[in-house]
Amino acid sequence: MLENCAWCPRECHVNRLNGELGYCRSDAGQNIGSICIHRGEEPVISGEKGICNIFFTNCNLQCVYCQNYQISDNTSDCSGQDLTLEDTVKNVVRILEKGINRVGFVSPSHFIPQMLMIIESVRSLGFRPVWVYNSNGYDKVTTLKMLEGIIDVYLPDLKYSDSSLGAALSDAHDYPKVAGNALKEMFRQKGSTLILDENRNAESGMLVRHLVLPGAVENSIQVLHFLAEELSPRIHVSLMAQYYPTPRVCNHPQLGRRVTSQEYREVISAMEKLGMHHGWIQEFDSSDFYCPDFNRDHPFE
Repeated sequence: MLENCAWCPRECHVNRLNGELGYCRSDAGQNIGSICIHRGEEPVISGEKGICNIFFTNCNLQCVYCQNYQISDNTSDCSGQDLTLEDTVKNVVRILEKGINRVGFVSPSHFIPQMLMIIESVRSLGFRPVWVYNSNGYDKVTTLKMLEGIIDVYLPDLKYSDSSLGAALSDAHDYPKVAGNALKEMFRQKGSTLILDENRNAESGMLVRHLVLPGAVENSIQVLHFLAEELSPRIHVSLMAQYYPTPRVCNHPQLGRRVTSQEYREVISAMEKLGMHHGWIQEFDSSDFYCPDFNRDHPFE
């Protein structure tokens, strides 16, 4: 499945089995930056015990402000932990045996075959966790169609409605169109209902994340318009205030500061006017709690 790689919208058509590297600079290995219990997700995703998150390295987007830049920068050696499939599954099972019943794949768009092998291997051992697809939204519709009936919860970003921002900040001028079509496909599969279990943890459905960026209020408002008008005002949205400038953008003219409370309130107000009442907003000082360090065994502790 990696001999002519076209799993993501970049469609590089390289042979990753022979070591050819496309846009994401990833070979056919597992390329995992971390497998850990993560409690920083939305309440219905993390639950009380947390989620077993598998963080893949590299990315099919290159967001200049990415908080996971230590493992996502395609210009650096981000090969991550040298894990076999067996090692990966053992690490996942070790966490599932702690009573955690959900597994999230973070930045999986360029690692679909590896993801599917992990799912199949874990299932073969008798485990049936909730599978969460946590992507940047830059996904191919044809790939997503293959995941129908496999992925339980889609947790995509919708970053931009403005193609110029997509080009300048993530090297993807076509992001609004590509991500818009991807989210429409996820919505076709899951609809606007987020199905919860007896502990109010998500079992099936779709939850869209949007990170408010400094100086980009209008972009955020138009993202919300797309979600309300093209999908449904009942879609569950996580509106995030957690942006903080990483060392790579601390001197950037737009991104070198945090979002102001006024900017965040404007976006919340727009969401309310659109009748979007399902989801979550963050405490304004939430950026203080989302500073991962992937040089540690546990990036978030």
